[in-house]
Amino acid sequence: MPHIEFEQGFPGILGPMRFSPHTAAPMNLLANALMQADEGLTRGERELIATYVSSQNDCFFCQTIHGAIASDYLGDEDWSFVQSVKENYPETTLSDKMKALLSIAGSVQRGGKYVTHEQIAEARTHGADDRDIHDTVLIAAAFCMFNRYVDGLATTAPTDPDVYRARAKNVIANGYSAVRGYE
Repeated sequence: MPHIEFEQGFPGILGPMRFSPHTAAPMNLLANALMQADEGLTRGERELIATYVSSQNDCFFCQTIHGAIASDYLGDEDWSFVQSVKENYPETTLSDKMKALLSIAGSVQRGGKYVTHEQIAEARTHGADDRDIHDTVLIAAAFCMFNRYVDGLATTAPTDPDVYRARAKNVIANGYSAVRGYE
């Protein structure tokens, strides 16, 4: 049960965003700038970073919705690849560059000072540039905030995967917005 009252039909981050539109607007601008960008990392890679960080933060809603979006971008229909990334990304078929970036994201999730020079050098060795590293760190940091916002208010989260699949299609088509909800 949520800690405060939210409009019905808007689970996860959508409830708090509809509750507080003046804070939702800049948060959605940030989410769209980070996740809908076409420079550097692909949209699927960006969503995979968000999914991984959200799984490390044990935020069910965020890891599920962003996992659904990543799966859609990556053509992972049964979500098995995204699940394997959350569980043990070093053993997946991800590129060495993405493995290095997920290592950095995992360090940011624990605390920014956990990112090491060695991790940055490893990412660069595998082709990451300054934009990739910057965006990875900012996505990881932003999702720590988004995860804590969702879980700190004890928002609700659907358990039906089809709800997340539908929302994923909406986000891919229209970007992030609390206004549209789960059409």
